[in-house]
Amino acid sequence: MQNSSPEWPEAAMESNVVVWPPWPSYWLQGDHMDSLTILATEYQPWICSVIAAIAIGLAGIVPLLIIPQDNQIKSNIESRNILQLLLSFAVGGLLGDVFLHLLPEAWSLALEAGAEPHEAFTQVGLCVLAGIFVFIIVEMLAVQNNSDNSSPQNNNTVKETSDSNKKEVAGYLNLIANGIDNFTHGLAVAGSFLVSYKTGLLTTGAILIHEIPHEIGDFAILLKSGFSRWEATLAQLYTAGIGLLGALVTLFIGTSEMLGGVQHYILSFTAGGFLNIALVTVLPELLQEERPAQSCAQLLCLLIGTFTMAAVAVSC
Repeated sequence: MQNSSPEWPEAAMESNVVVWPPWPSYWLQGDHMDSLTILATEYQPWICSVIAAIAIGLAGIVPLLIIPQDNQIKSNIESRNILQLLLSFAVGGLLGDVFLHLLPEAWSLALEAGAEPHEAFTQVGLCVLAGIFVFIIVEMLAVQNNSDNSSPQNNNTVKETSDSNKKEVAGYLNLIANGIDNFTHGLAVAGSFLVSYKTGLLTTGAILIHEIPHEIGDFAILLKSGFSRWEATLAQLYTAGIGLLGALVTLFIGTSEMLGGVQHYILSFTAGGFLNIALVTVLPELLQEERPAQSCAQLLCLLIGTFTMAAVAVSC
């Protein structure tokens, strides 16, 4: 029986270049082999980085399989309870992300940039505080602007409109923080593929494992802020595009070392934004729950979110 598998030229068999996908055998002869060698060695980091950034961005679609339909959230008490549990998971996930992923990585990058330990801690701490205060100020300005533009004839209407817009601002702030976070993911993915193909795959896998529970929490926050499921999904995909931009920035620069001096500032600022969203925007509303059983369930989900991020930090 004739073997249908392609016959690989001796030059290709002896080469250390990883060629993917497996090209037809006649492509691996003569000039074609030289072209593929150039493609694999010079352009493989570009191709792999773009594909990896897109794959990480598509993690934002996963919550569509979990979150209830819009009409169920608005009309079904049980579905609204589920949304509250997802918000609790989001708070735990954000806190775990900040203290077990973003801040340790920021401190490590600050030390690698040449800062002394005390100096590194001070830089990171100041950037975290900057992130918290900037997000608080933006939210206060947005709410104040809405109050100035509201009609004073009906105080109840003004209050309801103000609360509604406050929630919307919280959703947009979450998108901003998530976009900055995705930008740093793009930097990390492209930088790892510039080091080696294996390092890039490991980094992409670690980010994906971390990103899926994070996206679920972000999705719940967007729904609570007034976004529909499809609007939240599109918003998540837009922030994924920022991750692709981060990868392209690293690829155009040609090395991730040039970004090491500023990356820890970005991560620390993002950590401050996430802390503000979790503790100032989402958690106070969850604490207003008066049903003991629902409160216990929310606390459990908060702990699950934190432990999930802890498990990711330990394993990756």
